[in-house]
Amino acid sequence: MASTNDLKNGMVLNLDGVLWSVVKFQHVKPGKGGAFVRTTLKNVLSGKVVDKTFNAGTKVETATVDKRTMQYLYPDGDDFVFMDLDTFDQITVPAATIGDAKNYLLVEAEATVGIHEGTPLYIELPASVELEVTHTEPGLQGDRSSGGTKPATVETGANVNVPLFITTGEKIKVDTRDGKYLSRA
Repeated sequence: MASTNDLKNGMVLNLDGVLWSVVKFQHVKPGKGGAFVRTTLKNVLSGKVVDKTFNAGTKVETATVDKRTMQYLYPDGDDFVFMDLDTFDQITVPAATIGDAKNYLLVEAEATVGIHEGTPLYIELPASVELEVTHTEPGLQGDRSSGGTKPATVETGANVNVPLFITTGEKIKVDTRDGKYLSRA
């Protein structure tokens, strides 16, 4: 248990059995009435963002989320198997937990896995990854970097819009947050 006066960004709260991460908080002391804490909370599982107000000093239940650096080993049906780099323990993470991150996940890649009471809650990938282009249409004579884009399929099966000069077999850097092309690798 913690007081709302102790809130920090990134802290995970357990409100009515649902885990919420504190995105933003503000202590407000109006001229009239008691002080309160205005927060923006993000659901750890679904990503839904809500605003919630607490009276100052109210007790809230905190949850311990263990963030571990893990290595992706292999797919197991619809699930993904990760290994803890410190203890070498293996855990299975459901595809629903991974979501769109599977488009940028390569075997032996490292990711941060958030675990609460033995249950994987989410994974965080590095800001960018290097992927090989497995298929794209050839560019035309005169295509330049300032030109348009074309679709390309990368080694994970994801589609990324790339500049016209990129060819099949090249390695490119892709932003894992929005799936956009960053540069050649």
